[in-house]
Amino acid sequence: MDPRDGVVELFHRVAASVPAYGAFLAEHGVVAEQVRTYEDFTRLPLTTKDNYTRRHPLPGLCRDGTVGDMVAVSSGSTGTPSFWPRSAADEEVIAERFEQVFRDAFDAAGRRTLAVVCFALGTWVGGLFTLACCRHLAAKGYPITAVAPGSDRREILRVIPELAPHFDQVVLLGYPPFLKDVIDTGVAQGVPWADYSVKLVTAGEVFSEEWRTLVAERTGMTDPARDTASLYGTADAGVLGNETPLSIRVRRFLAGRPETAKELFGASRLPTLVQYDPRVRFFEEHEGTLLFSGDNGIPLIRYHIADEGGLIPHDRMLAFLAGHGFHPADDGPDLPFAYVFGRGHFTVSYYGANVYPENIGSGNHSFEIGDWREDRQDCLVGAGL
Repeated sequence: MDPRDGVVELFHRVAASVPAYGAFLAEHGVVAEQVRTYEDFTRLPLTTKDNYTRRHPLPGLCRDGTVGDMVAVSSGSTGTPSFWPRSAADEEVIAERFEQVFRDAFDAAGRRTLAVVCFALGTWVGGLFTLACCRHLAAKGYPITAVAPGSDRREILRVIPELAPHFDQVVLLGYPPFLKDVIDTGVAQGVPWADYSVKLVTAGEVFSEEWRTLVAERTGMTDPARDTASLYGTADAGVLGNETPLSIRVRRFLAGRPETAKELFGASRLPTLVQYDPRVRFFEEHEGTLLFSGDNGIPLIRYHIADEGGLIPHDRMLAFLAGHGFHPADDGPDLPFAYVFGRGHFTVSYYGANVYPENIGSGNHSFEIGDWREDRQDCLVGAGL
């Protein structure tokens, strides 16, 4: 089915089964039966936290007015934390994104894999959701064993040396700065990362390719494009897209070519670049930001997440790269790309210049790379860098 037809069908299911969305449509004078084509769909009003999810009681936002079997809490990075119900069926859909990473990049179908969940546990969305997705993959037959020390660095560095020798590879899943801290502390403690065939799955922040190169060197990775992957997701909808070996090779190609990146993305700074399945999470561009529609514990239609970015079809991406003399070895899944700069309100203006979080991070990482190569590891670790 064409994803555009699929998202129209999703709209009708949500309009019929979600009380809050029915009320939202009535408030905006929309008659669901009159939405017949994708062009009709594109004229629907946008939903946001302010005009939709915060204005209705939690049960009314859910299918048939019933809260799912689990509730997670968002981080509250843009204000007050929100509650997001979901069911096991919702997790299975998101587990497909984890599966793409573990299967296609990490070859986990044939390798005994220790998945170490380093996201915070508890009510926050990251840790338990990641653990559930890893267990879904194990239930499908992948030889994956999960352990969840959470964000306790000492516990992480206690369990890994004990368990890692029993596996073919170790996957660390967590926020980029925290994983780097774990890796650096492990180096200082003599953890033999290179013996464990380490892989990284990150989420939550844009990072530079210098950062990726740095952690690859410190863990003994042989191919950062196949040994790392970043997930793009929100508490609102789980994982929306994921890096693939193809998207990483494209990003690393563009990292040293800011003018080419600007031609492609409209800005020379490097966004997160992922591929996504429009049959599961349908994206639209809106005035330089992203909208998505998807069936979740709280189904969302044309939801404005306020992330700055855009969309690039798969064939257009490959044609653009070929025009610049780049033919990546991994042509990857035939899925479109989404690029994400993050949210504009996280930007600080300093004397008229916009300073983005990744600019500061990139500067710190560049400093580290220089000092690391001068064998000043002890100073870096001691400074907490």
